[in-house]
Amino acid sequence: MRNPTPIWTPDPAAVESARITTFARFAEDRTGSSFPDYGALLRWSVDDLAGFWRCIWDYFDILAASTSDTVLADDTMPGAVWFPGAELNFVDQVFRDRPADGIAIIEVDENGRHNELTWTQLRSQVAAFAATLRDQGVTLGDRVVAYLPNGVEAVVSFLATASIGAIWSACGMDYAPDAALGRFTQLEPIVFVTADGYRNGGKPYDRGEAVASIRAGLPTLRATVFANRMDQPRPVDSIAWDDAVSGVHELASTPVPFEHPLWVLFSSGTTGLPKGIVHGHGGVLLEHLKAVALQCDIGPGDRFWWYTTPSWMMWNFQVAGLLTGATIVCYDGSPAYPTTDAVWALAAQLGVTVLGTSPAYLSVCAKAEVRPGTDHDLSALRTLGVTGSTLPGRSYHWVAENVGSQVQLASISGGTDVVTAFAGGAPNVPVWPGEISTAWLGTALESFDEQGRSVRGEVGELVITRPMPSMPVKFWNDPDGTRYRDAYFDGFPGVWCHGDWVTLTDHGSVVMHGRSDATLNRNGIRMGSADIYEAVEPLAEITESMVVGIEEDDGGYWMPLFVTLSPGNELDDELIDRIRAAVRTHASPRHVPDEVIAAPGIPHTRTGKKLEVPIKRLMQGSLSDANFDPGSVDDPTLIDWYLDVGRRHRDG
Repeated sequence: MRNPTPIWTPDPAAVESARITTFARFAEDRTGSSFPDYGALLRWSVDDLAGFWRCIWDYFDILAASTSDTVLADDTMPGAVWFPGAELNFVDQVFRDRPADGIAIIEVDENGRHNELTWTQLRSQVAAFAATLRDQGVTLGDRVVAYLPNGVEAVVSFLATASIGAIWSACGMDYAPDAALGRFTQLEPIVFVTADGYRNGGKPYDRGEAVASIRAGLPTLRATVFANRMDQPRPVDSIAWDDAVSGVHELASTPVPFEHPLWVLFSSGTTGLPKGIVHGHGGVLLEHLKAVALQCDIGPGDRFWWYTTPSWMMWNFQVAGLLTGATIVCYDGSPAYPTTDAVWALAAQLGVTVLGTSPAYLSVCAKAEVRPGTDHDLSALRTLGVTGSTLPGRSYHWVAENVGSQVQLASISGGTDVVTAFAGGAPNVPVWPGEISTAWLGTALESFDEQGRSVRGEVGELVITRPMPSMPVKFWNDPDGTRYRDAYFDGFPGVWCHGDWVTLTDHGSVVMHGRSDATLNRNGIRMGSADIYEAVEPLAEITESMVVGIEEDDGGYWMPLFVTLSPGNELDDELIDRIRAAVRTHASPRHVPDEVIAAPGIPHTRTGKKLEVPIKRLMQGSLSDANFDPGSVDDPTLIDWYLDVGRRHRDG
C-alpha cells in the first residue's frame, strides 16, 4: 500500500500566478464552465478535445497564415485530422515579441566555455543559415540532417531548416557512424550539418573520421556545413559554420500545412532499422506550448535546462522553451564531471529555474552522498524534472532532503513517439513519492486490462483513448501506414497502446511499473521490472541492475537478475541473500530472481533506457546477431557477454 501523503504541495500564491491558472480562467470565460482545480480542467480537456485545443490556440494567440474553423475533423486513431486548412510555421512562434537584448540561449561546456545569444543574435543566425540552405537548393520537404553536440549549432540549424519548410533530423556525436547512417540514409538528405568533435568526462573526442564516414555514406548530399569546436581541420569542400551564419538576412518563414513534417525522430533502433517518426509543425507547436508553458509553468524570465543530447526527444522538448520566451541552456559534457555534483553546480551558477535530469543521475548523487541544496545556491530552482526510466520512491525523499523541500519534483513519462509526456507534474497538483502526479491536459490516459477494460488501482496497460495533436503524422517510408498501425494500435484497435505497465491511483496519479514488452511473467503472474529495481538498487553495493524473464524451450521460465557492483564489493552469498530479501520484502516473493549474476555492465540505449527486451531475446536465441544493431547501444562490448550467459544457460 503506497503512502497517500504528498511529499510536496503547491504554494497557493504560486498557483495563483501560474500560467495554468490564467489559462483556466481564460477557458472558463470561453465555456461558461467552472474549473476550480486541475482535475476539473483535465476532465474538460479530455471530454471536449476540440474546445480544449481551440482554447490552447487562442490563449497562445498562434501566429498563422491561415486558421481553420474546424479543430478536429476526424478523431479516429490512427488518422485524426487536426485544424484542416490551417497554415503556419513553428518558427514564427519562437521569435514572437521577444526582447531584442534578452538572452535566448546560454551555451556551456566542461571547459568553462560560456556563450550567450540574445534573441536578436539568434534570429540573425537563423535567418543567415536559412539563406545558406536556400543557396544550396534546399526547399519545402527536403531533408537536413545534423551530427552535432548539444550546442548553439543544433538549435540554429533546426530553426533555420524548419523556417523554410524543410525537414530536420539529428543525432549526437557519440553515435557510431553506422548507427547515424542507419537513420540518415533513410531520409536521403541534401545538407549535412556537423562538427569536429565534442567533450565528455574531461576528454575531447575528435570525430573527424566519423564525419568523413557519414558523408561518404550519404550520396544525396549537396553540401556539408562544418562547425569547428575542437580546433581540427575543416574539410576543404565544406562550408564553415561562421560563414553559414554571417551576413544580413531577413527571416522569412514559409507557411506550411498544420501536419507538414517538422522533424523526423528515430526509435532506439536496437533491433531492425530504426523507425523514422514524423511529427508535424502544428501538432508539436500546440503540444509543446501546453506542456512547457502550462504543465511546467515556463515562460519569460525562466532559465530552462534539461541535460540531454540531440539524439533524445528531450532535446526537442527543451528547445520548446524558446516558444515561451524562456532562456534555454545547451550543455556539452558529462553531468558528473569534474565532480559528481557538476549539474547542480552549473544550475546554481546559471540561476536555472527548471532543471531536467534522469533517475540514474539522482541515484548516483545519492550514493555519492552529494548535498546539492547545502553545497550550492539553488534558490532560483523551482522545478526538477526527471525522465528516462521509472523514478523510485526513494529518489523523491532524497530530493526533498538534499535539494530542497520547496522544489517540485516533476517526474514525467511519455516518449519519442509523441515527443512529449502523457503524464507528469503540474504547478497546482501535489507530488506523492513514487508516483507521477497526473495525466497532462488533453491526454485521455487510461489503464486497460487484457480484455480492454479500463481499470484503476491495479496494474494495467497504459493506453491513450483519444488523439493528441503531436501523435506522429506518419512513419518515414511507411506509405500505407502498416508499420505505424502495428506499432501502437495492434493490441486494442482504435486505441493507442504505449507499452508501459501502470497503476492509476484514486487521487489521480500514475505509478509506472516498467515496459509491458519486458513483462516478467512467472507462472502466469505478470510483474514489472521497475518494482525489482526499486528494491535492489538502494543497496550500497549495487550500482545498477537489470532483470529479464526468459521463456525456455521446455516450457520453463528463467528469471536472472544482473547486477553491477560498486568498487571493492563482491557478489558473495551474503549479498545475494540480502538482494533476495530486499526483493521479497519490498516487492513480493514472486519477484525474487532465480539467479543473481554479477555483470560487467548494464547495456542501455543511447538515451539511457535499459535494453531489457533485446537482451532477453538475444539470450534466449530468438533474436539473431544480424538483426541487432550494436551501434545503438551505449556500450556495445557488453553484448557478447550477455550472449555467452544465454548460451551457457541454454546448454545446461
